[in-house]
Amino acid sequence: MNLNQHPYHLVDPSPWPLLGSLGALASTIGAVMYMHSFTRDRALLTLGLGLILYTMFVWWRDVTCESTYEGNHTKAVMFSLAFFWAFLHSSLAPAVEIGAIRPPQGIEVLNPWGIPFLNTLILLLSGAAVTWAHYAILAGSLHHFGFEAAARYRYSVDVVRLFLFASIYWWGGK
Repeated sequence: MNLNQHPYHLVDPSPWPLLGSLGALASTIGAVMYMHSFTRDRALLTLGLGLILYTMFVWWRDVTCESTYEGNHTKAVMFSLAFFWAFLHSSLAPAVEIGAIRPPQGIEVLNPWGIPFLNTLILLLSGAAVTWAHYAILAGSLHHFGFEAAARYRYSVDVVRLFLFASIYWWGGK
């Protein structure tokens, strides 16, 4: 079998992650310098933010070209489903090699009511804020398709996060 033939899309090497990281580094250093009143602080901050915006534009352009014109699509849903499937499979039918228990001996599980609960609460409250803003826009009879699309994506992230909390942190830690 040819090694280049596989049923999934591998992205081509791209300079955009490195350029975006350099932009994030420059904007972080520039912001710290700005807060401490260094000279040339705004130039570095502006350069970093400009690099981030440029990277966002060209990277999204590449993703759009790959998916629309080349027909290459990657599905985050299936990627997430594979991780949940592997976790649930190993939890519901633990292998004999790990002692047939879940969690395996020697693995310390996180308390689900600590940081995982706080992260889930922050995510759900931000979803509530998006919902509140959505109703405010609808009350004003304005059409904002971009906001509608972002809000629907946000709801799907909330559902996945709730499933993650319930399955991995709460149920998986028992």
